[in-house]
Amino acid sequence: MAVPETSSQPAVPPLPSLAAQAERLIELGVHELAGITADQLRAYTSAKDGAGLLAVHPDRVPASALAPLLRRDGKPGFVVTDMADVDGFAPLDVIEVPDAPLYVVTGLDRGDHMSNWSPEEALPALTRDERTPLLLGEGIHWVLQQPAALERNHCFMTVGSRLRKPNGTPDARTPAIWISNGTGRDGRERRNAPKVGWCWWGNRHTWLGFASATGRTP
Repeated sequence: MAVPETSSQPAVPPLPSLAAQAERLIELGVHELAGITADQLRAYTSAKDGAGLLAVHPDRVPASALAPLLRRDGKPGFVVTDMADVDGFAPLDVIEVPDAPLYVVTGLDRGDHMSNWSPEEALPALTRDERTPLLLGEGIHWVLQQPAALERNHCFMTVGSRLRKPNGTPDARTPAIWISNGTGRDGRERRNAPKVGWCWWGNRHTWLGFASATGRTP
């Protein structure tokens, strides 16, 4: 399958330090949702070297609880109405999520160069490049810590999370994070709000890249 050509896109600003990210999660109350004390969260980051995205294990805090914490133009994030099963989107079998309440995601990339690719095209390309696609929860954590990671015409998919049907086959929907236009069932009051939604496995979108990382460390 031919892959469309894309042009270079603006870089995403760097993340805050791990210690600053911990304070941000505490401010938002994520530690309480995860059953972790503020002191435990601070102690974890104080023992870590380097940089990356601080993430809470998806089993501790589901996407449906994280999405409303997003903010843009003073408006809270939301999950689209036809994705009531959002918390059923779990990591792909090939993705190893550290068996720990907290972990660090390294080498983030929004995947702007893959805009106008379909998930079907992007996932094997990421694998060939030895990159791991972000999980939905990780993508939300990224925008919580660095709101500039989400901008109009440069949003992203998180194809590391998929939903399995009862027969074991993957659902054709793939999760993504973008900015609402306030149309349809979103409602005009949600225009410019961060939005967790989905796109079809075989469809391309010029304004969606494919977020990925180099790895995850416990």
